Amino acid sequence: MRAQFDESFLKKLEYLYVVSRKVFSGRMRAERRTKKTGSGVEFADHRNYTVGDDLRYLDWSVYGRLDKLLLRLFEEEEDLHIYILIDASASMRANDKLDYAQTVCAALAYVGLAKLDRVSIVPFGGPSRDRLPPSRGKGNIFKVFRFLSEVAPEGRTELSRALESFVHQTKRRGLAVVISDFYDPAGYADGLNLLRYHRFEPTVVQIWSEREARPKLRGDVELVDVETGELREVTITERALSSYAKAHAAYCEQLATFCAGRGIPYFRADTTVPFDELVLRIFRAGGFLS
Repeated sequence: MRAQFDESFLKKLEYLYVVSRKVFSGRMRAERRTKKTGSGVEFADHRNYTVGDDLRYLDWSVYGRLDKLLLRLFEEEEDLHIYILIDASASMRANDKLDYAQTVCAALAYVGLAKLDRVSIVPFGGPSRDRLPPSRGKGNIFKVFRFLSEVAPEGRTELSRALESFVHQTKRRGLAVVISDFYDPAGYADGLNLLRYHRFEPTVVQIWSEREARPKLRGDVELVDVETGELREVTITERALSSYAKAHAAYCEQLATFCAGRGIPYFRADTTVPFDELVLRIFRAGGFLS
């Protein structure tokens, strides 16, 4: 297990869980509560009896008072399924992005597990990868630590292909948190739209590095694409760096605008930002509902 998942890290996760309970105190998403006959969490309503209904659920006290046959309905909370899709492509190796993404993933997983939601972790990028099956209960956080410790960065991002594979392999709908640098030449729109089309609730967490946005390079250099191995010789000037920085900022802003236009919660963080600050920002913005 990686050193980053030590006792002090676990204490921070418990603190985040306590804060999340305060943030979400009194909130309950309506779509997670269903009305059904029989026993349940709490009484919700009545409906008229129809032929074929189970007589055990008739409200005889109402019948005695009103001479009407009514069935008792109860509200019952459904399990929330949380899928955390973490980019493990080769580009995430640069500037500790994967390590940072793993800590954010572990923090979100811990809060979900502690709230007794069903949490699954789905790495993507590169070759076909195993996923962590749905788990619940905070005791399973060590299973999460072990799983994340074995995730190695390799291959291409191929976000659309990865999300297409995910939706076809996942029957139970739920919250889908995508953690990535989103550096995919093929773009992100098709993949995120696919999640929405298949009735998942996407949340986007973009991880980036200041060293990537504003590299300290000068002169004639040979650049290597970490995902494809493609080589390119370029001459880097102050003007080129300025143009690149503007293009990088514009790309991130386009992703933010895309998400805002579709009601997708979007969060961006440099790897120098403490992971718990990012997680708290996600909670307070309602990007990780529970």
